[in-house]
Amino acid sequence: MARAEQHLLSTEIVNRGGPDAGNMTFSVRVRRRLPEFVNSVNLKYVKLGYHYLISHGVYLATIPLMLLVFGAEVGSLSLSTEDLWRRLWDSTVKYDLAAVVGFVALSVFTLCVFFMTRPRPVYLVDFACYKPQDDFKVTKDQFIQLARSSGKFEEESLEFQKRILHSSGIGDETYVPKSIGSPENIVTMKEGRAEASAVMFGALDELFEKTKVRPKDIGVLVVNCSIFNPTPSLSAMIINHYKLRGNILSFNLGGMGCSAGIIALDLARDMLLANPNNYAVVVSTEMVAYNWYPGNDRSMLIPNCYFRMGCSAVLLSNRRRDYRRSKYRLEHIVRTHKGADDRSFRSIRQEEDSQRFRGIKISKDLIEIGADALKANITTLGPLVLPFSEQLLFFSTLIWRILSRNSGNSKPTKPYIPDYKLAFEHFCVHAASKTVLDELQRNLGLSDENLEASRAVLHRFGNTSSSSIWYELAYLEAKGRVKGGDRVWQLAFGSGLKCNSAVWKSLRGIKKPVRNPWMDCIDRYPQPGLM
Repeated sequence: MARAEQHLLSTEIVNRGGPDAGNMTFSVRVRRRLPEFVNSVNLKYVKLGYHYLISHGVYLATIPLMLLVFGAEVGSLSLSTEDLWRRLWDSTVKYDLAAVVGFVALSVFTLCVFFMTRPRPVYLVDFACYKPQDDFKVTKDQFIQLARSSGKFEEESLEFQKRILHSSGIGDETYVPKSIGSPENIVTMKEGRAEASAVMFGALDELFEKTKVRPKDIGVLVVNCSIFNPTPSLSAMIINHYKLRGNILSFNLGGMGCSAGIIALDLARDMLLANPNNYAVVVSTEMVAYNWYPGNDRSMLIPNCYFRMGCSAVLLSNRRRDYRRSKYRLEHIVRTHKGADDRSFRSIRQEEDSQRFRGIKISKDLIEIGADALKANITTLGPLVLPFSEQLLFFSTLIWRILSRNSGNSKPTKPYIPDYKLAFEHFCVHAASKTVLDELQRNLGLSDENLEASRAVLHRFGNTSSSSIWYELAYLEAKGRVKGGDRVWQLAFGSGLKCNSAVWKSLRGIKKPVRNPWMDCIDRYPQPGLM
């Protein structure tokens, strides 16, 4: 193996013996680690981030300069107010009245066009996360018993799932459909529709109750669910159930993985920008029973262990009068897609095994591939959110490394890792698995508190796919940690391979909500041993 790749490997001593074994035996497991994000920064993503920044922020540099020049001119006049107005009038009457009126009219027209063409801010009025009934709650041991009672797995496969569960970071209070223990085929439209109705309508009922918005007032509906896509669609199910209006703009996104929630946000934002004075609802979910894999391929058994029931419903608005009652304002959305690369495209793939059982196959290189997508995403996001001091340090170090490499220096300068804690107060990182969260924390230099919400969601609710980032934001609100002006970073990644970021700014201090999926257990978190 090349020396340059050795730092990407980690070793782990695996104890194969027991306390009563005669000879203690062990083996050494070698696996690929998540690479350092900034060791190979692709400059095109840095340029893309600065392009976004300059395209939307030129006025931030020009307006202060104009005010400075105007202030200097006014300050240089040592005249009283009466003398100042007299001099201005005397200088004005020298010009033709029609020219003055035309200039004023043109100025007013320009200002009106500027303010009318500015994109309306998109507000997050409120959101809701579905909490299943306690009947669906299972411990890790009960989960294995359900899998065993179905009669679909070999004993080796059950032991493999048991090992995965006990190292996954998932607790004993997650939710799964009871049908997964059935010996019959549960991957049916009937089971999928039943689960979809429960989770989607449960989240939407709570959302409409919290916001006091009538379903008839919704102008845009975006639903994302990766695997289960019936006809009529999930969005049509919602329209039929709540009798939404006939001219609603309805969209149903499928096959886009765990990052589809932010993609749905991006679509809803675009629809709101094109349709003023409107409400948009984004529903993010995944059907656990419909995704249940009944075979024995280990790479396809992993999703069985992690995915759990969950759904989120988010109400967005571009009406300026909703500013006072909204919680957050959408600041940025940055999307990265690595699907052009074959390894990335095949890293998470739905296919059939040798026995024709359908499931989701996870590549062994998923962490490495995901790191590349994440690196590209945060490199583009950095110029939009990092303070100037961090950007200056990052670029000076990057330029110095390039010069050192070109000069033949055998000891290049260590790359500078930007401190994203200076850009955000709160982090909602998709709770995919304990391993992924550990590597993200190490590479981004985040603290235990920064990833507390992600680890708590993984432990309490499991991997709820695209809705997990909203369970994490609900955790932060239940803890009473979101203050006015705080910035929240939602980061998700999924099949394709995609990595997407959404940045929110809190409009005011968020009070502890009355209805929240965490209210009956928030005092138990953070739990010792999760960090």
